[in-house]
Amino acid sequence: MDLALTASLIMFCGVIFFLVIGAPIAISVGISSFAAMLVILPGQGAMVTSAQRMFVGLDSFALLAIPFFILAGNIMNNGGIAIRLINFSKIVSGFFPGSLAQTNVVSNMLFGSISGSGVASAAAVGGIMSPIQKKEGYDTAFSTAVNIASAPTGMLIPPSNTLIVYATVAGSVSVSALFMGGYVPGILWGLGVMIVAGIMAKRRGYIAKNSMTMKDCVKVTMDAIPSLSLIIVVIGGILGGIFTATEASAIAVVYSLFLSLCYRALDLRKLPEIFLNTAKMSAIVIFMLATSSIMSWVMAFTQIPGMIADGLMSLTDNPIIILLIINLVLLFVGTFMDPTPAVLIFTPIFLPICVSLGMDPVQFGILLVFNLSLGTITPPVGPILFTGCKVSGISIDHVIKTLLPFFLVIVFVLGLVTYIPAISMTLPEMMGLIK
Repeated sequence: MDLALTASLIMFCGVIFFLVIGAPIAISVGISSFAAMLVILPGQGAMVTSAQRMFVGLDSFALLAIPFFILAGNIMNNGGIAIRLINFSKIVSGFFPGSLAQTNVVSNMLFGSISGSGVASAAAVGGIMSPIQKKEGYDTAFSTAVNIASAPTGMLIPPSNTLIVYATVAGSVSVSALFMGGYVPGILWGLGVMIVAGIMAKRRGYIAKNSMTMKDCVKVTMDAIPSLSLIIVVIGGILGGIFTATEASAIAVVYSLFLSLCYRALDLRKLPEIFLNTAKMSAIVIFMLATSSIMSWVMAFTQIPGMIADGLMSLTDNPIIILLIINLVLLFVGTFMDPTPAVLIFTPIFLPICVSLGMDPVQFGILLVFNLSLGTITPPVGPILFTGCKVSGISIDHVIKTLLPFFLVIVFVLGLVTYIPAISMTLPEMMGLIK
């Protein structure tokens, strides 16, 4: 027990120390976990085991989906797909108060579900919508808050790289089941933002404005169908058993590239830059997965998850309180840590606890990603928060106050996802993905 406690303290204190001095998360986790490994095993054994765990952690066919989906998202971001989805969103949301803000929300949900990236949605959709809303007299803080609050929906609505990472760490969890489980929570998040945006827009006098004729609606819909079809091709193919999630990611790349070339919106001279950015983003994620595999081994060996579970159970045996504590911890972690490393670190800790409470691993995956997605729009890190403010040209302190009502409704939806399993479990069960 003393050995386990010493290794645990070295690992966690080391991670905190390296993060404080500004080291990358993957480096912080890797060095700290190796230092803990040296306490458990002799020098040569620690080195061999660490190297072995890094390679074993990456020995998964499903992980190939991550670079492909990242590449597909980067191509879409440069291929004229966003503007077509925005135009289509006007048909769906143009009759609600604050129609441009509502269009922003629907566009983020659609673009995020195709690209799988909240940051890409905030940049692509916000970059187009922000000038339009400003021209129509919308307050910049309001339009920015709407864009930021709705951008993370793409991290829940499939395909989602974060859910793929969770499936890899959790073990025998179906990616298809996670994808289907993310639909309703992601849509509820978007609807919650739309309700708040509508109330605020009505108070500010932002009336509904949709001058599109039936002919315009038909034209816009026909123009958007090829982009929307990507969702049907990818998700439909996975659910129909035509191809796996990994194969679907490669198909998404080919389809998005073909579509962008047909739209004549993609400059072929930008392809090397797109490939390079994709390689950089993929390398960051893959390296995090590799180093976190060492941490997972150390935690399993020292029985850290069991000790944490015993600690929580000693405080209370009420499942409602335990889940509330887990949510609070994850919300706090999400404010300063990106979703991917947080999934890698906290899945082995909290998954066994939630399973012991009767929660399905699919529901926990959605709960985990929901919490961490909320962290992307909160300071001090908040990548989507910073991206949205940068696109609109407004400082964070001017946006935070306007964001607060959106935070409240999103946290309310999080509570529903936590305590009502049917929200995330009904679709996977209907599709026969969960027995």
